[in-house]
Amino acid sequence: MPEISTPPSPYILLTNDDGVQSPPLALLAERLHKVAEVLILAPDHNWSAAGHSKTMHKPLRVWPVRLRDDTPALASNGSPSDCVALTLLGLVERPPELVVSGINLGANVGHDLTYSGTVAAAMEAVIGGVSSIAVSLESLEGEHADTAARFTAHLAQRLLDQPPDPPLLLNVNVPDLPAEQIAGVEITRLGIRLYRDALVTRQDPRGRAYYWIGGEPPHGVPEEGTDIGALAQRRISVTPIRLDLTDHPRRAELQSWGLTLPW
Repeated sequence: MPEISTPPSPYILLTNDDGVQSPPLALLAERLHKVAEVLILAPDHNWSAAGHSKTMHKPLRVWPVRLRDDTPALASNGSPSDCVALTLLGLVERPPELVVSGINLGANVGHDLTYSGTVAAAMEAVIGGVSSIAVSLESLEGEHADTAARFTAHLAQRLLDQPPDPPLLLNVNVPDLPAEQIAGVEITRLGIRLYRDALVTRQDPRGRAYYWIGGEPPHGVPEEGTDIGALAQRRISVTPIRLDLTDHPRRAELQSWGLTLPW
């Protein structure tokens, strides 16, 4: 078992879903180190679109690694949410004051949240009683990832200075632009994501069919007040997320059905 020491308080747990060697992870770690101590525990490979998966039927392992800039970190064979759960359940003697997940390459807006491993890690933190930030960059190229890293460190400092009670989950999306071209920060709601998925059917050398889910990249409705609308206006989107998925307005409609037992 690797020797895992507990960082001084306060400390931030940093994870992601693109894998521990994703370049933006090291960039974000460098910025967060200016705010607090940072413990990095991230998956050993890419878990994009893994959702809120939890490993229950095989062992989880953790081992020390070095990031591309030689920063010490921990890697795990588990999912992003596993990395958070391991930390909160006792891998480290004391839980973090804040969990940060990212920087994801590609926006996580609207319905993306149900797929996102980045957001799933942040959700796991809130379930465990710790506030969290999930941060994503609008572009897959990540040319201006430092813009997202700088803002995330700024937001992390605010959450550490004024800890929310109950814990808060913030989903942050940042335009892939130089910092001086960002038009501002907007507190948003989730927008409407439009997917253009397509089923691609192929055959293996033995003539058996196999499938890819392909298609063109998704788009969104840039409605004012939404995360998608904010990005369209070159603003950073900050969306508070709650885990209560109940459709409260439609409860009365269902009650009007007068459902009874069929036996």
